[in-house]
Amino acid sequence: VQLQASGGGLVEPGGSLRLSCAASGSSLDNYLIAWFRQAPGKEREGVSCLSVRSGFTDYADSVKGRFTISRDNAGTAVFLQMNSLKPEDTAVYYCAAEFSLNPSWCKVVDAYAYWGQETQVTVSS
Repeated sequence: VQLQASGGGLVEPGGSLRLSCAASGSSLDNYLIAWFRQAPGKEREGVSCLSVRSGFTDYADSVKGRFTISRDNAGTAVFLQMNSLKPEDTAVYYCAAEFSLNPSWCKVVDAYAYWGQETQVTVSS
């Protein structure tokens, strides 16, 4: 599966962005999809993940209540709606996919074989 991430940009604190992760080469039906982010000088961290088949979702504590992960009906794209953005959300964001990954591993970087390119999110006034 090939992943294409998009939707990043510059937004003021309190604003919103919607990231998209489009898949090609395979349906996402049996994949676990995740969004990760990496801020300068920090390790890559799991933000949110979604099992396309079961609908299981999980979020990092820092984004719960503000971010929502979802998929399209065709199972070819996953989205991350980010509301009430804060300066500390500034990072490079990545989407990742892994086939039949156990949801308990969903925020583990090394569990994913397939990665999309980065999309920059900057939250600043």
